[in-house]
Amino acid sequence: MAITRDEVAHLARLSRMSLSDAELDALAPQLDQILSAVARVSEVAAADIPPTSHAVPLTNVFRADVTRPSLPAEDALAAAPSAEDGRFRVPRILDSEE
Repeated sequence: MAITRDEVAHLARLSRMSLSDAELDALAPQLDQILSAVARVSEVAAADIPPTSHAVPLTNVFRADVTRPSLPAEDALAAAPSAEDGRFRVPRILDSEE
């Protein structure tokens, strides 16, 4: 399954790529090697092996969402430089038009 220089030139035209003669001569054997490698991988794939998206099985690593007691808002806001209406007050960083 050797890809020819003419086939590379045809692919270049389809891709709207301008390749020099030297580039065409260099790319033909490289593309041939790539196609051969892909063909070898296809030979290894067996019908009894299901396709996978990852090499190892993935599982959900998130813990269950459980409500737990937390720091009271008053305690959290007590150390804030500025607070207003039960929230942290921060300097404006956007213009009023945005």
